[in-house]
Amino acid sequence: MLNLKQLEKVFYEGTPDEKKALQGVDLTLNEGDFVTVIGSNGAGKSTLLNIIAGVLFPDFGAITIDDKDVTFIPEQKRSKWIGRVFQDPMAGTAPNMTIEENLALALGRTKKRSFLRGVNAKRREEFQDLLSSIDIGLEDRLNTKVGLLSGGERQALSLVMATFTKPRILLLDEHTAALDPARAELITNITKDIVKKHQLTTLMVTHQMDQAIELGNRLFMMDAGQIIFDADEKQKKDLTVEQLIEEFQKIRGKQFTNDRAMLSV
Repeated sequence: MLNLKQLEKVFYEGTPDEKKALQGVDLTLNEGDFVTVIGSNGAGKSTLLNIIAGVLFPDFGAITIDDKDVTFIPEQKRSKWIGRVFQDPMAGTAPNMTIEENLALALGRTKKRSFLRGVNAKRREEFQDLLSSIDIGLEDRLNTKVGLLSGGERQALSLVMATFTKPRILLLDEHTAALDPARAELITNITKDIVKKHQLTTLMVTHQMDQAIELGNRLFMMDAGQIIFDADEKQKKDLTVEQLIEEFQKIRGKQFTNDRAMLSV
């Protein structure tokens, strides 16, 4: 359902700072795939997500969603197919608006008109039912400004906002990295529940190798703008953190120390 063909992206081309962010990336995600992505800083992970989301356009290559070419469709128009949650809990929501208003805006992105002024009792009840499913008490705080929520609460809301319109693709960009361990575990569990409930096709970037192994049915590793390792569901079940480190060493042909300079556990 998502197909990337020979994607290439270069920043600062022709200058001393030239950076080949993506180099001939081919990738196919089938309906319901949950793919985790690992790699060092600068490997091309965020660039890949930005190109899928329409924030950036590739220099070469093509992107199709359900056989529709979306390569040069901008982010705003592409949002009807794609939901996204960022690393920063402050991103993706409007802090000076209430929970209810944020949900209405998220719903409006997939409609021809905004529902911001049209939240009636029925819609409010739907929002409450939706929030009650994640079981952290937000359903009783619809009139609370989002800026007053904790980081974990805000990230949970971001997940709900990104998924309750059932997008074709969900992009998660290190969405637990800025949280403390307890809240990161909460968001990880909410993520698993939402993805499973809606059977969302998901691409999740993470630096946590144990998380990458635990979640989803497929894992791939990026380096220097390329996919250098791809494990399917069967291979993934038997993977360990040590095996991933060894795989990286083998492919790169150089030492990788236990300080986790490339990835973290």
